Amino acid sequence: MLGETMDTALDDAVARAGAALLRRQRPDGHWVFELEADATIPAEYVLLEHYLDRIDAELERRIGNYLRATQGGHGGWPLFHDGAFNLSATVKAYFALRMLGDDPAAPHMRRAREAVLAAGGAERSNVFTRAQLALFGEVPWRAVPVMPVELVLLPRWFPFHLDKVSYWSRTVIVPLTVLMALRPQARNPRGVHIPELFATPPARVRDWIRGPFRSGWGHFFKGLDAVLRALQPAFPRPLRRRAIARAVSFVTERLNGEDGLGAIYPAMANTVMMFDVLGYAPDHPDAAIAWASVRKLLVVEADRAYCQPCLSPVWDTGLAAHAVAEADHDAHPAVAQAAAWLAARQVLEVAGDWAAARPGVAPGGWAFQYANPHYPDVDDTAVVGMLLHRHMQADGGDPAREAAIARARDWIVGMQSKGGGWGAFDADNDKMYLNHIPFADHGALLDPPTADVTARCVSFLAQIGMPDSDPVLVRALAWLRREQMPDGSWFGRWGTNYIYGTWSVLCAFNAAGVAPDDPAVRRAVAFLLATQRDDGGWGEDNESYADAPPGRYHRSNPSQTAWALLGLMAAGEAAHPATARGIAWLAACQKPDGEWDEAPYTAVGFPRVFYLRYHGYRLFFPLLALARFRNLARGNDRRVAWGF
Repeated sequence: MLGETMDTALDDAVARAGAALLRRQRPDGHWVFELEADATIPAEYVLLEHYLDRIDAELERRIGNYLRATQGGHGGWPLFHDGAFNLSATVKAYFALRMLGDDPAAPHMRRAREAVLAAGGAERSNVFTRAQLALFGEVPWRAVPVMPVELVLLPRWFPFHLDKVSYWSRTVIVPLTVLMALRPQARNPRGVHIPELFATPPARVRDWIRGPFRSGWGHFFKGLDAVLRALQPAFPRPLRRRAIARAVSFVTERLNGEDGLGAIYPAMANTVMMFDVLGYAPDHPDAAIAWASVRKLLVVEADRAYCQPCLSPVWDTGLAAHAVAEADHDAHPAVAQAAAWLAARQVLEVAGDWAAARPGVAPGGWAFQYANPHYPDVDDTAVVGMLLHRHMQADGGDPAREAAIARARDWIVGMQSKGGGWGAFDADNDKMYLNHIPFADHGALLDPPTADVTARCVSFLAQIGMPDSDPVLVRALAWLRREQMPDGSWFGRWGTNYIYGTWSVLCAFNAAGVAPDDPAVRRAVAFLLATQRDDGGWGEDNESYADAPPGRYHRSNPSQTAWALLGLMAAGEAAHPATARGIAWLAACQKPDGEWDEAPYTAVGFPRVFYLRYHGYRLFFPLLALARFRNLARGNDRRVAWGF
């Protein structure tokens, strides 16, 4: 039982956090928070305006303020708050600021330039950066790995086929291959160039495609790149025209209105440039909507602006509604509004790209964004499915909701990979040799099964009543057990990192009826207890995706503390002193307006390459943890009743 003072304090903290979250709900019932990446996307947006000569001077002034403010003490730009220097992000940010008129002799520009040169120069930036530089004539096209547009014509059995790479790679690659085939040059109306960023003049660089190679595949693919580079000029022109037409058809089929191709910035920006090089007028319907989709990503404030990598309304709404449901015992009208908004966005008509691997499975998932019907994901589907089920349990039976949940169940079951786990967007998207092609220097070309996504699917299926003896859950739980790390944690693919993965799996184990005294659960609890900080909270550095220790950081963060607490409670440790200390830390850090501050990035696009700051994480995860702790402390049953 809680003491009277603590009981009152918890009620107050939950009430203020709930009110803060409800203030941000949109009139139609959904939530959407800003989704922030590093300097790369805002810089690329500036370069896109100059590529097209569509310069919005006032907007660019505000983006310049954002870029200057995010420069690190090391002189360059990091991939996340307080992160290390990153060469590619710095090259793009510097180039964008030059476009905006910043003087190369200014102190901030000098520091950036010195940092780039010390890291080997712009010639050592990653593939996507070099492709951007090639569009502006800063490097020759031989600086970019060969990706012939003709690859869109390859049969599905071929070792490299678009179906074999992830959705995000597919949507970025297709319009990019058109650009690489036609090799347009940016308009660049101000004639800005950045030769000062190269340690070796680009014309003299001979090793654009180089290691370190992670396996023998890398050496093989480098040789193949050389062969293709020699053969490409001899490709028949009719074949090239047919390939370009196929690529354009792929894009236009998936253009997705104002939400854009794949609903992610790189694919959308490449689409804009593809239509431009093909001669589409700016007011052509396809070109106009592609440009509008990019502009929709902008966050414009009084004196700063930036471009988001995508929008996250379905994810935000599902998570926020779970928190409100926990705080108000499922009865709050806001939950009903959110559930109705989400139910209307289930993808039912389109058998998207995922159907290539699962042709007999009917649609039934949810996408991450407002609209992205070709690319629903099982993580969002599981979170939304659990919310609809939870709300239906509280609100009485609803045949329409039951049908929606059943369709989601069938789609998720159909998307299970052969080994028992789930990837985010595709099934069995695990041809690991493709991560070694020169184009994939980021190592994130694929969408293999991950522990956090698999755990969410297990949580959903178990919550809606699938018995743990069902072969689907038997295989999934066995897969999760095999993925546990020696220290008891699980890797977190879409959130940072081992705290996120461990929380996710402990929720799944609880939902599936794995006992709290199970050895895997006890090892996971030991990991969380060992990584609790002296102040009672938890934090984890994004460098844990590289060589930093798992589950540790120089400060505690609200979202990561909430994940650890939710994991402990799912493991039956609501009464553990560590849980009470974590709850006390969250309550002490809450601001008078009911919110929390959180500058560090706690989510991931691609580990070691691209990180995300969900502005909603600091609000709904702490609320969920506080409310759950209160509810378990007051209840007769200390077992968490839900999968999430």
